[in-house]
Amino acid sequence: MANVIFYEKPGCASNAKQKALLLASGHQVDSRNLLTEPWCASSLRPYFGSKPVPEWFNAASPRVKSGEVKPDAVNPQEAIMMMIMDPGLIRRPLMRVGDHCEAGFDPAAVGRWIGLQSSDDVNDRCAMDAA
Repeated sequence: MANVIFYEKPGCASNAKQKALLLASGHQVDSRNLLTEPWCASSLRPYFGSKPVPEWFNAASPRVKSGEVKPDAVNPQEAIMMMIMDPGLIRRPLMRVGDHCEAGFDPAAVGRWIGLQSSDDVNDRCAMDAA
């Protein structure tokens, strides 16, 4: 099974469910605080791969919800800089296994990537999200 480096927002109920699902699937989980990690462009950018820039953002972030940040109106470099300055904008969790990185938790995609027990109640949004 995989050793998953898992960047989360501490206290996020969805991240807790996602980690539990990874553990139940036999993976090791190395939990880290997404909000206090010293991100730079070269460490953060690989998590987003070829996804469109709007999919890089945490749609539940108050700054996105209020319209202050418009994910569809920024280029990749601007998005990364915004996220470095405000990690609450980053779609989570961020996960890394070896050299492969992912943002967000799509159970089907995670299952294809590293293997996952099926679950209908895990998603990539924190119901308790405040930042």
